[in-house]
Amino acid sequence: MQPVFVLVRPQLGENIGKAARAMLNFGLTEMRLVAPRDGWPNPAAGPAASGADIVLEQAQVFETVADALADCTQVYATTVRKRGLVKPVVTPEEAAREIHAEPGRTAILFGPERSGLETDDVAIARKILTVPINPDFGSLNLAQAVILVAYEWSKHVALASPPQVDLDPPADQQELDGLIDHLESMLEPAGYFFPPDRVPATKRTLRSVLTKPAWNANEVRTLRGVLSTLERGAKAESD
Repeated sequence: MQPVFVLVRPQLGENIGKAARAMLNFGLTEMRLVAPRDGWPNPAAGPAASGADIVLEQAQVFETVADALADCTQVYATTVRKRGLVKPVVTPEEAAREIHAEPGRTAILFGPERSGLETDDVAIARKILTVPINPDFGSLNLAQAVILVAYEWSKHVALASPPQVDLDPPADQQELDGLIDHLESMLEPAGYFFPPDRVPATKRTLRSVLTKPAWNANEVRTLRGVLSTLERGAKAESD
């Protein structure tokens, strides 16, 4: 069962929309709003959601945190601040494993943009969910926090991956040698290989450079076309 993302007293409609977008990126659709500052629905949320309309359309609004959590058996409170509460602290990765193993409904609390969750909000939760973060700059915006938690949850479900594109096989040695010979034949009359005693070493270095990228056949043909074009241009100028 997918977790419920509970935004507690969110302030800006744009941030609610961005949170919805982050959720849907990873297959999550259940959003609950507790006392949104500017009411709900909020016209600024839709454009910021960039198509995650299903999350916004199904979002439920509650007056209190307790009301929003009434049907949940496990509750995590996201915070990076130290608090005087004795509660288990887990990372998003640890929480994701627990959520998938939990038979009941799980809720994850996210606080207002400016100040985060209040201590009384965190006290309602069973566990604190925190992200290992720079202690000198522990500032995540709402959508960033949502996407970190959503991503870890998604790693345990089968989401569609981007389609794989077969890469062209690498060029064979004959094609690669042809490219190198072609380039050397253009460099020779231009005086590139100088002084004479350095020619073998220079050619080895040139070959090393050209063999590193593992060109495929189409790339080699493209480079040969470039060289041929340059070659024709040089001949035309000399005529």
